[in-house]
Amino acid sequence: MARPIELGLILEGEDAEEFLEDIRNPKKPTKEQMEMFREAIRIYKEHPVS
Repeated sequence: MARPIELGLILEGEDAEEFLEDIRNPKKPTKEQMEMFREAIRIYKEHPVS
């Protein structure tokens, strides 16, 4: 029988607060990030997954 997957990441203190802040108030992507996303979409469309 398969065992459940145990997640090993536990955020505490300042790391947890920063994570929650980023989730609640995400930053807008930069121009470089947007270009990277566009390139990824273009590559995906050229090589679709069956």
